[in-house]
Amino acid sequence: MGVFTPFKKFLAWLDVVTGWYPAEMSMEERNLVRKIDVMVLGYCCLAFFTKYLDISALSNAYISGMKDDLDLYGNRLNYVNAVYQVGYCMFQIPSNIIITRLPSQYYLPTAEVMWGVFTLGTAFVKNYNQLLALRFFVGFSATACYVGCLHIVNCWYKKVELGRRNAIYFSAMPLGTMIAGYIQGALINVHTGGLKPWQWLFVVCAIITIPVAVFGYFFFPDVPEKTTSRWFTEREKKLAFERLQGDGFERSKGLSWKLVGRVMKAWQFWTFVWMGNLFWLAPYGGVAGTPFQLWLQGLKQYPGGPAKYSTDTVNNLGTVTSVVSIPAALLAAVYSDWRRKRWDMMLFAGILMLVGNVMLVVWDLSFSALFAAFMLLGISNGPANLVVVWAAETFAHDLEARAITLATINATNCALYLVIPLGAWQIQDAPRFFAGYTTSLVMSAVQIVLIPVAVFFQRRDEKKFRELAIMAGIDPLADASEASVEIDREIKKHGGEIVVTNSVEIPTSLSEAYPIEHESDYRLQHVKEFESLEKGLH
Repeated sequence: MGVFTPFKKFLAWLDVVTGWYPAEMSMEERNLVRKIDVMVLGYCCLAFFTKYLDISALSNAYISGMKDDLDLYGNRLNYVNAVYQVGYCMFQIPSNIIITRLPSQYYLPTAEVMWGVFTLGTAFVKNYNQLLALRFFVGFSATACYVGCLHIVNCWYKKVELGRRNAIYFSAMPLGTMIAGYIQGALINVHTGGLKPWQWLFVVCAIITIPVAVFGYFFFPDVPEKTTSRWFTEREKKLAFERLQGDGFERSKGLSWKLVGRVMKAWQFWTFVWMGNLFWLAPYGGVAGTPFQLWLQGLKQYPGGPAKYSTDTVNNLGTVTSVVSIPAALLAAVYSDWRRKRWDMMLFAGILMLVGNVMLVVWDLSFSALFAAFMLLGISNGPANLVVVWAAETFAHDLEARAITLATINATNCALYLVIPLGAWQIQDAPRFFAGYTTSLVMSAVQIVLIPVAVFFQRRDEKKFRELAIMAGIDPLADASEASVEIDREIKKHGGEIVVTNSVEIPTSLSEAYPIEHESDYRLQHVKEFESLEKGLH
């Protein structure tokens, strides 16, 4: 028995338990997806991890000496975070358009090198104004990371694979938050090299960040239709694109003013932009770090007595809301992939957010009850990433519209993260934050209402295109023939492109909905039906 045999057996068991690779997947495709998992998902997770490692370092440094050293009293911490968000928001949507044009295997790692350098510079700032300048450039250079990597991940995987991969990707965020807390806890008594513990935190974060960028330069393969990676064979490159086409994903349509019209008219854009922002903002009190940590820091052993927890304990204990969000994200993804639906786990997460925020608005509860409320926000933050998967699936037919929608969700979220903390989460209101928890409570209620709205539109589109299939002589639900699979793929792919002709709702152009180059069995077997339907359009 080889030394790696037990490990291989464990991975095989894990594959069966999680359904990581669908049972019907061929060995050739399975080997390809393994490569994608390592080079695409692996790099994106590492990049997202280092991004949140660097971001979270500020909150940990704040409670570990930076507040006193840089005179960050009053609402100054919020202003520092706001400047970061300004830099982060400025280039959000342009960056995601650029990433569809430029080689992402160079663009994304270069951005990571830049924010690693600026994070290192944060360790050597001498005053509040210098800190503001560095955090702006950290935000500006980190713009490409989250939404850029998110776009790339969603370009490589089939719909049945997206939930679990996006959950793994999302888990890099709380993992980065956790590790930043643990590193600061370990460095709390380190004063060597003329640097204080909070300064060493930024140095260590930068040391971790730069090698990840180097990994990206060598292994990250761009998107399937443009990859020139030496790590894929020509057959694998062809298979990577063909398997996505067969799942309803289409190649780039190019940039034009028509893109603006396609996005503005799509229900997916408006619904998921609102839903994404609400789901990401509602658990702020538990997952942003600062409110939860300041509550822990303000606890006393007895009224008027010494602090209940030391600084290093607050750094470590403050990570638990991130810890619980990781298994929550993974379990929600496995379940939603199995169900082939996203809405039910999002509804469950929304209810948890609502309950947690109600408890924090009430506030006059026991320590255990308040701690449980923060944990509910952490758990509910896990399934929240499914909004991205849902949006990517319903926009499978339009690469650029999908990229702009995901970028808009993130850009508007950044703008709200800039504005809302300055008004609702002012540091002088700690730890009660009544305005903040009330705002989150309202968001929790509204987001629950939006879920059935998205379900309604999605089911409406699928019903309309199934009517078209039956018109053409095929019932896509009747059997599992190649023709049924093909028409069902087109049903899912072209949701939203509907007009009304002779009381029957059909796509604006069958020749666009069923392109000749697909040479599908459906089109070949039903030429006469297509000819009659196409004539009926004119």
